Amino acid sequence: MPRGLVLQPTYRVRRGVPVVQLYGRLEDGPPFLVEEDRYRPAFFVLDDHRELLDDEPDATCERTALRDLRGRRVARVTLPIPARVPVVRDRLRARGAATFEADVRFPYRFLTELGVRAGVEVRGEAQVTPAGLRLFRNPELRAADDVRVEPTALSIDLETTPDASRVLSAALVTDRGDARALLAREPGARDARDVGARVFASERALLEALVATVRELDPDVVVGWNVVGFDLRVLAERCEANGVACELGRAPGAIAFRSDASFGRDARAEIPGRMVLDGIPLVRDAIALDDYRLETVARHVLGRGKRIAHAGEGRVEEIQRLHREDPAALVAYNVEDARLVLDILAAEGLLALAVERSQLSGMQLDRVGASIASFDLLYLPALRAAGRVAPTVERDREPADVRGGAVLDGVPGLFRNVALLDFKSLYPSLMRTFQLDPLAHALAGEARAGPRARGDDAIVAPNGARFARSGAILPGLLASLAERRERAKARGDRHADQAIKLMMNSMFGVLGSTGCRFFDPDVANAITGFGQQTLAWTREAIEARGLRVLYGDTDSVFVALGDAVGDAASAQRAAERLRADVSAAIDARIRADYGVDSALVLELECVYARFLLPHVRGGAGGSKKRYAGWLDGELDLVGLESVRRDWPPVARRLQRGLLERVFRDEDPLPFAREVAEAMQAGRLDAELVYAKRVRKASLDAYTASAPPHVQAARKAAERGARPGGSIRYVVTRDGPEPVDPDAPLPDALRAAIDRAHYLDKVLRPIADGVLREVGASFGDALGEAKQLDLL
Repeated sequence: MPRGLVLQPTYRVRRGVPVVQLYGRLEDGPPFLVEEDRYRPAFFVLDDHRELLDDEPDATCERTALRDLRGRRVARVTLPIPARVPVVRDRLRARGAATFEADVRFPYRFLTELGVRAGVEVRGEAQVTPAGLRLFRNPELRAADDVRVEPTALSIDLETTPDASRVLSAALVTDRGDARALLAREPGARDARDVGARVFASERALLEALVATVRELDPDVVVGWNVVGFDLRVLAERCEANGVACELGRAPGAIAFRSDASFGRDARAEIPGRMVLDGIPLVRDAIALDDYRLETVARHVLGRGKRIAHAGEGRVEEIQRLHREDPAALVAYNVEDARLVLDILAAEGLLALAVERSQLSGMQLDRVGASIASFDLLYLPALRAAGRVAPTVERDREPADVRGGAVLDGVPGLFRNVALLDFKSLYPSLMRTFQLDPLAHALAGEARAGPRARGDDAIVAPNGARFARSGAILPGLLASLAERRERAKARGDRHADQAIKLMMNSMFGVLGSTGCRFFDPDVANAITGFGQQTLAWTREAIEARGLRVLYGDTDSVFVALGDAVGDAASAQRAAERLRADVSAAIDARIRADYGVDSALVLELECVYARFLLPHVRGGAGGSKKRYAGWLDGELDLVGLESVRRDWPPVARRLQRGLLERVFRDEDPLPFAREVAEAMQAGRLDAELVYAKRVRKASLDAYTASAPPHVQAARKAAERGARPGGSIRYVVTRDGPEPVDPDAPLPDALRAAIDRAHYLDKVLRPIADGVLREVGASFGDALGEAKQLDLL
């Protein structure tokens, strides 16, 4: 039977009948469409509330054997079309009736009840449509695991006039090596033959050819850089202005733009039969950079950039000039921009990762990061198999206090031979060990209220929450995911490995979110409570062996092995013995106190030859979530300014240089003095640039205060620039000033730099944070006179 990957679950209402549509690609190559018109939208109400449906003549209400999480019987409400579900749901809610699963999207309800995620086996006859789709009408569908499909991708890039009122050229590049360019040239313009593009006499003709070319190339996925916010929106607007039907899909229908508040700030675009993936959010979720302009990301990932590297107005003016004077260069620039996007996604494996995440959860490609919705697609089928239904999400639920992981007080200082012990996937492992699961919590509540209350043997969490020892769903799901991840690692499939890791690690965040239908602070705090207890037990086990815990955070502890362990090999052996002893002690304690077998795995992450835990700035205690280690002759930095994007590069230069010298037992003071002198002499001006994101939707939204980066962004906007989501600036004696990211600092701006700011607000705190640990200061490096203590 044909197997395939569902890429876009959607539906249409055709002559009053809802039709589930599943677009995808078969393993043997061609794209497919499944249409199912027998299924109807449904949700559940309490059996006792069935009479409230009497006022809804088009609703069918049937009693079922299913129960909610509190054990109450529910009835299934079926309606003729999906649009009726929220109407009836809200009416019932207004009458005080609870509803269940009344917010699950229609096509996902269909897939969930079949137990199908993204991989599917199709049993039925197919016909070939004029668009080349294999069309299956009302086939039998079954879940299929490990479907191997590589969706085809097309990158789109448009070049326009400055106000986007006219499309000048378009580039379409596929991941199969096909590149097409379209160029609009007005009658009478300079000769545009042999420019590497199809040339059109009007914008309308170009747009008609663009739409036809997309359908000809027939991609599964459309990508681009800000493709939703710019290219597709401009395309839709210009098609409308020119009277061109902007139908790019495998079925009739214009582009629909969505802003999904439950998913995040990124807008989405829907094209019938094709997925749209914007390169910016894909890269932003995978790589930490100062900004996410295509030039920046391409240089970082590929080592090459755009053909026009100018930013802002300079780039816009150059594009207009090329269109007038050198159309061949414009076409080459346009095509390269489209190709860069595909090359970046391929180099980082981001499209492949999205496909793996979709297969894992069943979520469509442009929403695989929607962790709550993905959790639903995993959990709801298993819940239904257990004879239960889930509540509808409470949109106005009040926030609740969910405790975080434990953080042990740090011991500041400079140390040798420090072992980092880490619990692998701590929270998922705790869920598996102690049956921490919404259904298990509900079952324990039922048992406590029933005739066996006194004999109830529920697992009791540190926060008092109770969980049944059998009947849980999450432990089995997580065990299956863990096995699947190990198989992915064994075959070297890094995309599957990463997808499963992301899914497992999202579980606690989902259960701790009020946006989750299963949210219960007792369950969330049971998970963190067991985590805090585990970290405390770990510390006790280490200290019982005469060793010192320098710091601990959620799932990790740093242990000073001391100078006595000798060389690196001896330190490694000592750390491994410690890991085995502590792991055995934790397992034994869990078995003794709870009568369950531990699923916790304590790993030896590494042994640092040197380790520095800084003091809290201006205090005596140790920092939290900030440290530096020396591992195999390389720096390993966490939380320090060197790895933070909101400090200028000169901070990275100073901090890394000082740490390297301290860890090599060299005098760090000459280096600190050298950096300070170079900064003051103007030799490091390019490293004084701050880069910060403007996080609010509008600069006008900053009303209470205007931090330096917002002041700089406002100045840039006043000068006609469009900084987008980030701004680069330097601090001058007149305040923050924006800078062009692709041009050297002008001499006038360099002369105005506030060097005292960089000396005292950047270099001094960075240097003192390191030098303090060796009994020195930045003032010592600069030869500043020390203030004598008054007697």
